[in-house]
Amino acid sequence: MKCLARIAACLIVVLTGCGVVHAQAYPTKPIKIVIPFVPGGPSDTVGRAIGSKFQEYLGQPAVVENKPGANGSIAADFVAKSDPDGYTILVGSIGVSSINAALYKDLRYNPVRDFAPITLAVTTPNVLVTKLAFPAKSVKELLDQMRKQPGKISFGSSGTGSSDHLTFELFKQMTNTDGIHVPYKGGAAVVNDLLGGQVDASFQNLGTVATQIKAGKIRPLAVTAKARSPQIPDVPTMAEAGLPDLIVTSWQAAGAPIKTPREIVAKLNEAAVRALRSPEVRDRLVAIGFDVVASSPEEFGAFMKAEVDRWTKVVERGGIKPD
Repeated sequence: MKCLARIAACLIVVLTGCGVVHAQAYPTKPIKIVIPFVPGGPSDTVGRAIGSKFQEYLGQPAVVENKPGANGSIAADFVAKSDPDGYTILVGSIGVSSINAALYKDLRYNPVRDFAPITLAVTTPNVLVTKLAFPAKSVKELLDQMRKQPGKISFGSSGTGSSDHLTFELFKQMTNTDGIHVPYKGGAAVVNDLLGGQVDASFQNLGTVATQIKAGKIRPLAVTAKARSPQIPDVPTMAEAGLPDLIVTSWQAAGAPIKTPREIVAKLNEAAVRALRSPEVRDRLVAIGFDVVASSPEEFGAFMKAEVDRWTKVVERGGIKPD
């Protein structure tokens, strides 16, 4: 019996040692960064920015693979079921990593249970904007209009279940007001109809509307971040407008399959954080409207869980169903 116990103890040491050696040797081949959307969007931009430094920081290049479809679920499910060896990671959006779990009952992955958080990479606030002809020039005046005309004022969104749609739903729930939700296929279509006066208002990502705001073509009422944006410093926050709890950011983050060894996750986090904080990457991201966060895995894990919980409550209270 003592002999068997010694053999078992030796096996445990050997197996543990192999795991340590594997983590220390990692990586030995290129790392695939899977993007849940087509090239050129926010997730793609952030994923490529992070991967641009992997050769320098990890000694192996990143290979970006765009795998769009089903609101990001195809890519997320693919990564969740990939080998947990650190060679396949996901860089996705607030939708992929939180809203989908709130919206779809038959989702094939769970962002909290199926992913090891790597980092919350960037955030960007939404901006409450109106067409120029709309009479309200502040959040208070908009709420006055909504109470005078319940269910009459139209709010465009990038689509049902998008972060700008759910920000509008949260706004209604917090203020006990109502309005007409008008879903579009993307933020650009919303902006076009704001410019044309076909829709009254919208909560749009800053990057989508910054140019039109600066050109004076649409009216910004407030940003949904904790602090004013350097890009539009004259626009107040929702807290300044009287709604201190309406803090919403759209965000991009990185994750790996849940059983990825902690040592490998730590290496990926270190490389991603260094990339995001490097002057050339940071400056490029800030210039297009992102706020660089570059969090720890633990910080992102807690944040993601809180986001899933929050949007689940908003979806349930609003009776929101996917298209």
